[in-house]
Amino acid sequence: MASLTLEVPKEVVEAMRLPQMEIEAELRKELAVILYKRGVLSLGKARLLAKMSRRDFIDLLGQRDVPRHFTEDDLNSDIEYALSGQ
Repeated sequence: MASLTLEVPKEVVEAMRLPQMEIEAELRKELAVILYKRGVLSLGKARLLAKMSRRDFIDLLGQRDVPRHFTEDDLNSDIEYALSGQ
């Protein structure tokens, strides 16, 4: 599995008005939403980046007024999800 480590300057982390325990999760969500909005990531990949369930990520997009893109990958992912019985 390929991975990427993103270094955030200490000054930026310290300036964030969030509890230390929430910073990584918030940065993941922000990055996922922006990359999805720009069409860089599909819904499925963006929600994986955000470490959120499909439903929670879709809710987050709705809260941010980000329209859903519906690609063939999204359709296949929806079908796979529906067939899994979750």
